[in-house]
Amino acid sequence: MSSVPAASAAALAEGVDLLPLPDVADRLGLPISRVHQLLRERGLLAVRVSGKLVVPADFLDGDAVVKGLGGTITVLNDSGFSPDETLRWLYAADDTLPGRPIDALRGDRGREVKRRAQALAF
Repeated sequence: MSSVPAASAAALAEGVDLLPLPDVADRLGLPISRVHQLLRERGLLAVRVSGKLVVPADFLDGDAVVKGLGGTITVLNDSGFSPDETLRWLYAADDTLPGRPIDALRGDRGREVKRRAQALAF
């Protein structure tokens, strides 16, 4: 199995709720191997905390991944963002949204978020 790209705990915004991968698998109704595949394919982003992979709870909406998150992560990755930079960007306040990109994604404003992510490539 190839390694799973992950952000470091230092990139994590303070106070973010985290879910261990088995909990993510349970919530999504998927086997843990499929969660690992989602992480490798950048449909989700993990954070390595004390050697263990966890996922911010904000990345899930009930029993699904937040709509538009995977595409946004891919755009940022293709623009050269590291997992740490991607995580910081998702949780950084953006007055033009307004709010944080992760909140905009959760609020069904994925197009705006993706446009801003694409603009970072230039």
